[in-house]
Amino acid sequence: MGARRERYSDGHTPEIPIGGRVKRAFDIAVASTVLLLFSPLILTVAALIWVTQRNTVIFKHERIGFSGRKFYCYKFCTMVPNADGVLRDYLASNSEAANEWRENQKLKHDPRVTFLGHIMRKSSIDELPQLLNVLKGDMSCVGPRPIVDSEVERYGADMAHYMRARPGISGLWQVSGRNSLTYDARVALDAHYVRNWSFLTDVVILLKTIPAVMRPASTS
Repeated sequence: MGARRERYSDGHTPEIPIGGRVKRAFDIAVASTVLLLFSPLILTVAALIWVTQRNTVIFKHERIGFSGRKFYCYKFCTMVPNADGVLRDYLASNSEAANEWRENQKLKHDPRVTFLGHIMRKSSIDELPQLLNVLKGDMSCVGPRPIVDSEVERYGADMAHYMRARPGISGLWQVSGRNSLTYDARVALDAHYVRNWSFLTDVVILLKTIPAVMRPASTS
């Protein structure tokens, strides 16, 4: 499924992610339990994607992980084929959308997302395959939002905080406004989480995640 690739580096290379073995053991226990409980839903969604879209069921995209290591982040496929081309053409013909994308790296009305994809994104079902990333050690159940190379510059000095942790399926950004937050607000919350990490914080964030994803929000 793609091994880790080259490493992003800005000179900060922590040896152990925040939380150490305690956080890692907690991640494995939670991810294993959720995978077991949600396996019927996961199989059903995979079948629906295949039947309705005849598309790749699992989408993988390269992200930056702990200490700058690159990894492939998994999601259920929520987009049309040739999504990059669709986005490029849409932004080229819509200056308002282009400005929105530049500012937030997301769109309220994303032409790439399928009907089923909108449903999955609204409930965060599309992120269930990331439980495999947690078991592999690429991600954590709670952590900063996983980012791509093009976002590094916008993180600025806060990139050093980002690289101290494994990216998370959920995080402060998820339970503090989710997709309604500005990009800069999400970065600030990621940095705050890393600077002030505690095991109790992770537990509280996980408990808040379910009601957070059930609230109406932008599905981008």
